[in-house]
Amino acid sequence: MELVVRKNDLLRELQLFQGIVERKNTIPILANVLIDANGSQVKLLATDLEVALRSTCSASVAKSGSLTLPAKKLYEIIKALPETDVRILEDKSGVRVAADHFDSRIQTLPREDFPSLPDATGNGRAALPRSALKEMVAKTQFAITGEDTRYFLNGAKFVMKPDSLTLVATDGHRLALVEVEHKLGVKEESGVILPKKTLLELGKLLLEGDDDVMFESGENHLFFEVGGRMLISRMIDGQFPAYERVIPKGNDKHIEFDRERLTNAVKRVALLSNERSRAVKLEIKKGKVDVTSSSSEFGEAREELSVDFTGAPLTISFNAQYVLDFLNVVDSDVVMLSLKDEVSQAVMKPVGTKGYDYTYVIMPMRI
Repeated sequence: MELVVRKNDLLRELQLFQGIVERKNTIPILANVLIDANGSQVKLLATDLEVALRSTCSASVAKSGSLTLPAKKLYEIIKALPETDVRILEDKSGVRVAADHFDSRIQTLPREDFPSLPDATGNGRAALPRSALKEMVAKTQFAITGEDTRYFLNGAKFVMKPDSLTLVATDGHRLALVEVEHKLGVKEESGVILPKKTLLELGKLLLEGDDDVMFESGENHLFFEVGGRMLISRMIDGQFPAYERVIPKGNDKHIEFDRERLTNAVKRVALLSNERSRAVKLEIKKGKVDVTSSSSEFGEAREELSVDFTGAPLTISFNAQYVLDFLNVVDSDVVMLSLKDEVSQAVMKPVGTKGYDYTYVIMPMRI
């Protein structure tokens, strides 16, 4: 195999593979990217057997062929090169990667060892709005635990209905749900569980462009075609919790906050919270909320926020990071906290958003 490719073209694609390939792997070939050169392009493929990414970039191919190279080391080399043409050449003694006055020889592994992956069939495809999907991923992925022995909680439930999309994630302590109204052209409701890593990598692919994302669900795999790149994911087999039942319906105490002021108050006050619990307390009174924390090791902190509240006094505690996770992904200037009492689940929502409905359910802490 012999080809010439522009440094930035190859670097752009290799960067996207860095989250796919694991640094520590018991199967050596999974640390490599498969490079297939033919005609005027190079096809690239990497996988960890759960998630895979296929992409292409333009190249001048003098001799077609296929080989594998260490994905992270190749990325580091290409990144360090000046902006110029990069030459990749396979000969009897190995694989050379050269550019300008630089020359290197990189160890390879047999192409035959690389696992085969399924192809999308094109059947039952659905066009998903990219901007909406990007918002949905950003507003839910942080609520996935990723380390739960209940395997179905290591992902997010993706539900498609004829006129809406829903993405929901929970770790048992909080739940994030985004629903977007969009006519998909599907005839009936369907749902799959997407692994956490799939959402993380999908989020990266959604950052560029504005074309629709083509989605297809196979027997065991899911396919997301994003701007000419194909993300392939195993689906998680399991029964996701009945999330509709988790969302409280009787929270009748509503408090609106300036999002930026609440964010800054929680950040500051949390600096003196217990490092293990990360708890902050909201002391809700007529016309104000005191955000407080205390720690036997560090001391205590308090910040007062003015609010429009006329109900009976109420004190409730939350994990500060859980509150900040929500506030950091909300676009609105105002957020609403809805409560029932001091021990029941609370609901946080942005106020005044259009195009989607975002619900965040958070369990209070007992301290």
